[in-house]
Amino acid sequence: MVLLIAFGVVPTGYAVYFAFTDAGDNFVGLANFATAASDFRFLAAVGHVALYLVFWLVALVVFVVALALLLHRVTARAVGTALRLLYYVPGALAGAASVMVWLFLLDPAVSPVGFLLRALGFDTFGQVIAPEHLPVMFTLIAFWTGAGGWIVVMYGALNNISPDLIEAARIDGAGPWQVARRIQIPLLRKWIVYMVILAFAGGTQLFVEPELLSLASVGVAGRDYSLNQLSFDFAFQNNNVNTAAAVSVELLLVGLVAAGLFVARSGFFDAD
Repeated sequence: MVLLIAFGVVPTGYAVYFAFTDAGDNFVGLANFATAASDFRFLAAVGHVALYLVFWLVALVVFVVALALLLHRVTARAVGTALRLLYYVPGALAGAASVMVWLFLLDPAVSPVGFLLRALGFDTFGQVIAPEHLPVMFTLIAFWTGAGGWIVVMYGALNNISPDLIEAARIDGAGPWQVARRIQIPLLRKWIVYMVILAFAGGTQLFVEPELLSLASVGVAGRDYSLNQLSFDFAFQNNNVNTAAAVSVELLLVGLVAAGLFVARSGFFDAD
């Protein structure tokens, strides 16, 4: 609780204070929010983050649940343990390190899979990181880094389902697909909602991937691709901390509203 207050509540309150004041600590209402929204980069950044969230959340839900179900069907203990470790290892890398690995992989000149990139028609790094490819690229990086931990979580949730329930379904003639669709996935619903809430909140904070890619590509990927980058630019390039705080507060509100909708629609806190 002390850490939550010190590193969560207090900084949030500080940001809210900055968002509604100016450099002279005078209350300015929604002026900072209006300044952020009127910036020519704001709507583009909103669109970039929204498109990335669609790719990211769909990939996370579909592939994490599918891989967890497949992992749960592995009967060999050693194989299952090795797969869980393999899934989890990428998540042990820091975000910046993960992006650097992907920058290496995506450069046809040095990538160990450069022949595949060239077969797809990408001969240079600039072609690979063209703006229209960025949502998919950021999704790949985020999935590679963050999906493994969620696969392990879903696997644990699957282990918590009563074996008697699964066995009864099999006796009634249910195959693997029917067991997954009618028993396992419905019982994973709250875990999936929990994953989506946290992934949505993390996805809106997109920063490390486009920032490092911008530096590596010498501006091919802009420094204002995401809302967090725009906030960073306001604070440290334009020396406008108040507008930067307004963007941050907007991201906080979006995350809270989305979490509230997910919880309300899913019955997250309802007793089973």
